[in-house]
Amino acid sequence: MTNSHRPVLLDEAVTALLGEVPLEHANYLDGTFGRGGHSRLILQRMASSSKLLAIDKDPQAILEAKSIADPRFSIRHTSFANMSDIVLPKSLDGILLDLGISSPQIDQAQRGFSFRMDGPLDMRMNPQEGQSAQEWLATADQKSIAKVIKEYGEERYALSIAKAIIASRDEGVDIRSTRQLATLVASVVRTRDYDQDPATRTFQAIRIHINQELNDLEKGLTMSLNLLKPKGRLVVISFHSLEDRMVKQFMQQHSKASIPRGLPLRESELPKSPMRLIGRIKPSSFEIQQNPRSRSAVMRIAEMVGQP
Repeated sequence: MTNSHRPVLLDEAVTALLGEVPLEHANYLDGTFGRGGHSRLILQRMASSSKLLAIDKDPQAILEAKSIADPRFSIRHTSFANMSDIVLPKSLDGILLDLGISSPQIDQAQRGFSFRMDGPLDMRMNPQEGQSAQEWLATADQKSIAKVIKEYGEERYALSIAKAIIASRDEGVDIRSTRQLATLVASVVRTRDYDQDPATRTFQAIRIHINQELNDLEKGLTMSLNLLKPKGRLVVISFHSLEDRMVKQFMQQHSKASIPRGLPLRESELPKSPMRLIGRIKPSSFEIQQNPRSRSAVMRIAEMVGQP
C-alpha cells in the first residue's frame, strides 16, 4: 500500500476498534470504506468467526470492494448516515469512521476536489446523486455562498470570495473548473499561511456543503448510541476542526451524566452515562513525514458502557 493510499493512523485505528485481543463472533462496521485500507487490515486481524460490513457513498469505492474475496465481508453503497437502515440495534461491536476525503479522490482531477489540478467542478462523493459544486455556485445567492465558506471553511475572506463569484456570474462567466475557482479565490485572498494554498478553505467548505458531511456526521454519531453493543467501540478520525469539535463534544456529552444543579442524589441513584472516553491519538512525527496530509488528523475513541 503506497503512502497516498495508506489510511492515516491505520494500525492505531484498527487496534482501537478490535482491541488487543479480537472478540469471537463480533460484528464490525467500516462506515467509510474508501479504498479499503482499514477494512483489509480489520479482516486480517479480526477473528475468523467475526463479520465486517463496509459502507461508502463513492461508486469507485464499491468497485474497489469487489477485489475483497472474503466471505466475512460485505459492502453497501450508501452513507453511514443511513446505517440504522441496514444494521440492527445493539448488533455492532465496533464502528470506524474515517472522515473527509481520501487521497485517491483528491488525486483524480475529474472528481473536482483538488485546487492543484484542473478538472470539472464536481466535488460530489457520489457523482450519481445531488447537485455538483458547479451547479450550486451557478445558482446560489451571495449570502448563501458567503455563509457556507465562512461556516464550513472558517474563511475570513468569505464575503469577498462570494462577491467575486457573483460578479463573475454577472459578467456571464460561469465557474466550471477547479482552476477557475482556485484562481478567483487567489485573486481575493491576498494573505495566507506560507504552506497553505489560498483556495484551501473555500474548497473544503464547498465540498462539505455539497456532500452534507457535517449533517451526515451528526446523524452517524447519534445512531452509534443505538447500534453499538455494551463495550462496543466508536472510533472516529477527523481532519479539520469542525469535524473534530463535533466528535469531541458528542463523546464528552455522552460520557458524563447530566444532573440538574442542586438535585440531591445518592451515588447509586446517579444516572448512568452511555459512553466512556478511551483516548485521543494524533499521527506520529514519522507518519506526518511520510504522509504530510496526515498532520491535521485526530482520532478519538469511546466505548459503550455495560456488560457485553
